Amino acid sequence: MTDSPQMAGVPAWRRPTDGEHRWQVAAVIALIIAAQLAEPRALAVPPFWLLPVLEGAFLLVLVLSNPGRINRDSVRLRIASLVLAAIASVGNAWSLARLIASLLEGHEGSNAGPLLLEAAGIWGTNVAVFALWYWEFDRGGPVARAHAHHAHPDFLFPQMQAQELVSRDWEPAFFDYLYVSYTNATAFSPTDTMPMSRWAKLLMLMQSAVSIITVGLVVARAVNIMR
Repeated sequence: MTDSPQMAGVPAWRRPTDGEHRWQVAAVIALIIAAQLAEPRALAVPPFWLLPVLEGAFLLVLVLSNPGRINRDSVRLRIASLVLAAIASVGNAWSLARLIASLLEGHEGSNAGPLLLEAAGIWGTNVAVFALWYWEFDRGGPVARAHAHHAHPDFLFPQMQAQELVSRDWEPAFFDYLYVSYTNATAFSPTDTMPMSRWAKLLMLMQSAVSIITVGLVVARAVNIMR
């Protein structure tokens, strides 16, 4: 996209651009689907194949409808993208609830290895799912960001505050939101990227709570088993 004279000197995240490539988010969604298929049947929403098939169908629609850069302004595609994130969220929340119930009822057996693998899958999917939500809602979503519909960011990245230290063409892409999600899940708080809006703070709070519950309960149970 060619810059107009009045946009000269304006950083990419504040002006219309070609939009980001879809492959990053598509690859992560494929990993979510693979993780759901690999988890024990007892933790999956029955039937175990239902949510992965739905996610795969929505992903296929999105890729075929807008395969290159994510810049097509379509209400239907926007809804499909949000529904895909919601399905992934429901699946992981269900798996976490089933795992917690099994732990509290003492049904996880005496082997710490499978328990840690199950928890790692849920924790990793939690990181990917919240990255999707951050990416979907920041400044109206990827398409709205590409068209510069919203001037005020919901997440304040360090590159926005030190523009003289980064390329003028820098703008947040899915990997940036994945990094925010990972650091929030490990530190249980924001690190270098600050939530600005109330919804962003609420989502980060929810993710931290899920991460603490997963790590706290599972690690405690695994340590007891290994003893």
